[in-house]
Amino acid sequence: MRKIDLNDFRVATSETARDINRRIVLNLIRRHQPVSRADLSRHSGLQRSTVSAIAEELIAERWVREGAAGEAPRGRKPTSLHLNSQRAGIFGINVRPGFTNMALANLDGRFLVQETVATPLTPEDFVALVGRHVRDLMRQYPDLAYEGLGVSLPGRVDLSSQRFVFAPNLGWQREDLKEQLERATGLTVELENEANVCALSEFWFGQRAESARNLIAVAVSEGIGVGLILNGQLVRGASGLAGEFGHVTIADNGPRCACGNRGCWEVYASNTAAVRYYNDLVSKKGQAGSAAKPATIKDFDQLTQLAEHGNPKAGEAIDFMAHHLGTGIAMLVTGLAPDLIVVVGEVTRLWERVEPIITEVIRQRSFTHASSRLIASGPAPLPRLRGIIALVLQKRFGAPMIA
Repeated sequence: MRKIDLNDFRVATSETARDINRRIVLNLIRRHQPVSRADLSRHSGLQRSTVSAIAEELIAERWVREGAAGEAPRGRKPTSLHLNSQRAGIFGINVRPGFTNMALANLDGRFLVQETVATPLTPEDFVALVGRHVRDLMRQYPDLAYEGLGVSLPGRVDLSSQRFVFAPNLGWQREDLKEQLERATGLTVELENEANVCALSEFWFGQRAESARNLIAVAVSEGIGVGLILNGQLVRGASGLAGEFGHVTIADNGPRCACGNRGCWEVYASNTAAVRYYNDLVSKKGQAGSAAKPATIKDFDQLTQLAEHGNPKAGEAIDFMAHHLGTGIAMLVTGLAPDLIVVVGEVTRLWERVEPIITEVIRQRSFTHASSRLIASGPAPLPRLRGIIALVLQKRFGAPMIA
């Protein structure tokens, strides 16, 4: 049950009803395309005349196009409707401490262009880079109407000020990235935490999430972020900082975290934690009298390659990481009982190895009998990019904000 907030509400008008019906029809076309007007009427429960009026409006605005006529046992053949995927372009940016993925997608969420570059050291250089990239692509694709720019960030955005306020692994301070990027690109900009966009990606584009109204995304990278969709709504909290489970202490005297705390979940279960654990293992081996120089590594990609080739120390580090991922996920299952938990990140390359460990730790630590499904998402950049595209598309396809 959702309570009406009497301090912040909008009275429903005939415009509200038309907007809701329009979005319902647009989403039904997106899901069932190609689809006839008659089928839209059956799917929505709206009168055929209402559906036809909305369809004509969407065609006139180029959101929808008509396709080939279908078959009918008698009478006029129905004309199918499709989203006009070439109507709109959406820019998506995924920022990580070491690299940044940039993409241009169409209305279907299909990527027209993808590029990976080194993440600039300063926010000012980042804004300049994005501005150049966006202007270049707009010149290459002049026929698209640009809906906006979405940015996935390894940190949190304050909802009231729209400032980027919490990014311990990136090192940028409080920045008004939204205003700076809007000036540099001329587009409306949406900023969002990487875990939230991973949750949106699965919610909007993941077929396995069709029936999941309570979904949690665990984004595993240099740190750990958690995105929460509960009762079909993205949970951000009063200030936008909800979901920072990666900075919940699981060991009082654990290693120091980049946030300043000790023993956070992410210092045991992130990519950084697994690399550190592996390097500690091989360093101890070297100190024990081995003549060979310890083969320390710099990044998680090296660790996964070693594990895939059967290196026992790398395997031990991955198992350590998986065990502690299970510890934190068990907390989420016990506390929130979601329908679905999606793990996102490079660790999913080793899913056949890590999934049984995570599942067993959840079984040992969660006694509520919650039937939460655990799945892995696709390659690490894609959920973040798709999710940030979904964030921008919500302006057209999401439910309108009413009381």
